Amino acid sequence: MASSGVTRCLASGPEHRSLDRQIWALAGPAVLTLASEPLYLLADTAIVSRIGTEALGALALGSAVVLFSTSVLVFLTFGTAATVARLVGAGRPRDAASMSVQGVWFGAGLGLLAALVLWPAAPWVLERFGAGSGVEADALTYLHVSLWGLPAVTVTMAGTGALRGHLDTRTPLVVAVGTNTLNVVLTLVLVAGLDQGIGGAAAGTVVAKVVSAVAYAVIVVGLARRNDAGLRPDPQHIGSLAVVGRDIFVRTVALRASLTITVSLAARKGAAALAAYQVAFQVWTALAYVLDALEAAAQSLVAKALGARDTGLAGRTAGRILGWAVGAGLVLGALTALGSPWVARAFAPEPAVYDLLVVSLVWVAVLQPLNGVAFALDGVLVGAGDQRYLAFAMLGSLAVVTLGALVVSQPSYGVTSLWILLGAFMASRVVVLGARFRTDRWKHVG
Repeated sequence: MASSGVTRCLASGPEHRSLDRQIWALAGPAVLTLASEPLYLLADTAIVSRIGTEALGALALGSAVVLFSTSVLVFLTFGTAATVARLVGAGRPRDAASMSVQGVWFGAGLGLLAALVLWPAAPWVLERFGAGSGVEADALTYLHVSLWGLPAVTVTMAGTGALRGHLDTRTPLVVAVGTNTLNVVLTLVLVAGLDQGIGGAAAGTVVAKVVSAVAYAVIVVGLARRNDAGLRPDPQHIGSLAVVGRDIFVRTVALRASLTITVSLAARKGAAALAAYQVAFQVWTALAYVLDALEAAAQSLVAKALGARDTGLAGRTAGRILGWAVGAGLVLGALTALGSPWVARAFAPEPAVYDLLVVSLVWVAVLQPLNGVAFALDGVLVGAGDQRYLAFAMLGSLAVVTLGALVVSQPSYGVTSLWILLGAFMASRVVVLGARFRTDRWKHVG
């Protein structure tokens, strides 16, 4: 399946060039948008690493919980993008604008609810990681401060999905670069300048996310007014988005649970192992965001094609994106392998962490082509409205990680075993999603 995708990517002709232009018109700006998010996380990691190993471990735990909380709500982006793109493809711009507004309302409500639930549960959640008391205390500070910005994060997620559905990835690029730059500046001032510690790093993020949410709200309101769409919350439309997002929610919970298991395993292998895994996992996440640009293009373009009932175009677009995903994974893997010593020196001042980090980065490099295929297949099936299959497939991959964790948790296994486990997880995704892609059952029209 992957080789077939590469063949499609290397083929040339007017139709292929037209598809490539459409794909990269979306994926190009999305690459920079998505890459800006982990780049600011890497900047935060670099700044916090100067505080000490315990602070870096606290950032690993606190950010793992925050990322889990926001990632399980990624259906706000995926579901809104696919729904809006289908309406655009069906020639219904007013309904597309209206659904964009409802997505923002839905995001605001869910973000507030999630923050209210997580605040009292935070100490219990952090205890489950099994890290030392000093790390847990700092992680709790980071998490409690971060929760103030959770509704802003979910509004941003829904707004991003709305614009993707309208095939606009340039505006999210402007918003992301501006607010993430603000985030880094605030973190430097609060942590390095004012010595506010791990709480200062979280506070800088909160302020930046609020600015981002306001920007998206203004943009979506303008879109609604241009298309004569209402601005009030509509329970029926919000309910339809909830139905679309239900299976994506299950899929994403299983995904984040799988990744969080690996962080928990790292925490049980000591502070040095956790610190090394935190940095390498942030690099893995940064590269995943880059590859997710093709996933974003797949969601919008496949949804638009199927909304217009053109299954042939949907299939050709999907195959083309898979080819690009394999190529991008190979390039990113090679660059990561070459840059691993430099990255380790930049982010691991302590020798014990440096050695573990170099090994981890090599594994990150090896996994990139596999990741590219998995993310692209995921985007195709989300855009196709095949969310139910995605949910069951990810539950199967979670089972793979859970069973593997029973072995990896043994004290005799080091950091390398965590990356082998993560590789098995990604391979299971490719196998199961690839089997679905080879059929026509994923092409849901209308």
